[in-house]
Amino acid sequence: MDQTIAALPKVELHLHLEGAAPPAFIRGLAAEKKEDISGVFDAQGNYSYTDFWHFLKVYEAATSVLRTPEDYKRLTLAVLEESAASGVVYSETFLSPDFCGGRDVGAWKEYLHAIREAADQAERTMGITLRGIITCIRHFGPEKARETALCAAETAGDWITGFGIAGDEKVLEPKDFLWSFDCAREAGLRITAHAGEWQGPQGIRDTLRALNPERLGHGVRAIEDLALVDELAERGTVLEVCPGSNVALGLYKDTRAHPINELDRRGVKVTVSTDDPPFFHTTMAQEYAALNAAFDWDGGQFRRIARQSLDAAFCDADTKAKIAKKLEA
Repeated sequence: MDQTIAALPKVELHLHLEGAAPPAFIRGLAAEKKEDISGVFDAQGNYSYTDFWHFLKVYEAATSVLRTPEDYKRLTLAVLEESAASGVVYSETFLSPDFCGGRDVGAWKEYLHAIREAADQAERTMGITLRGIITCIRHFGPEKARETALCAAETAGDWITGFGIAGDEKVLEPKDFLWSFDCAREAGLRITAHAGEWQGPQGIRDTLRALNPERLGHGVRAIEDLALVDELAERGTVLEVCPGSNVALGLYKDTRAHPINELDRRGVKVTVSTDDPPFFHTTMAQEYAALNAAFDWDGGQFRRIARQSLDAAFCDADTKAKIAKKLEA
């Protein structure tokens, strides 16, 4: 790949903080705590799973060693170091109070303080800006989602800018979480939702109707219904597309078979992210390389995607202006 493309400044909108933890970091933390989570890794020390639902279990097992605000401060620095090395200048990360203090508002604020300290340090030393989107976990159920939404509402502001839902799409319905999304929206948080990964077009329609999100996490299976593709384009709904994740989990056989290029061609606002990069053996630089190889995307296309991503970011105008200068550079 042209090294000028690899070096382009990048904007990432779909990154799970725990899912971005380098395996070596989690192994080291487990060793410090004298915990055996060896079943999480393969012989090469990488995360090991068989399918998406096993991935969720491995994800939660790996996350189990992250127990204190200091753990999350160290995690945030490790993740941002990886992102910055790939040319990311702005990132939005999904945070779940389920994993950070058990959805207790007081405990969650302590975790958030530690994460923000790390983010401030990374911005000073690595030049990468981070903002947080709080997510409830679909398969944990609506009642726990309400507690998560209250944590979100209590900490909404210039740093916690959005609210979303992640987890197993095949469990429950988007409408079951309406109270939580109304709570978050009333607190001024902007809305995204995972949909269109493991359920087809109807799952996307249900999410749009129930939750009215500005962005969809993944959303790629809209391609199976071209009327829905047209609706997404007309609505201006932004897709947080994670091609490497979709290929690694078996939705598509390779990047060339991935619908991101066709969705873009049909006028849908697509962005590029890594999702849970070490689980899927990817980085933002590798995503760019794969798209360049599969679709001949050039520097102009990647710059347009980065600008489109920044336009869709949930941060304030001053932050966008600062990042825009980096993209133009």
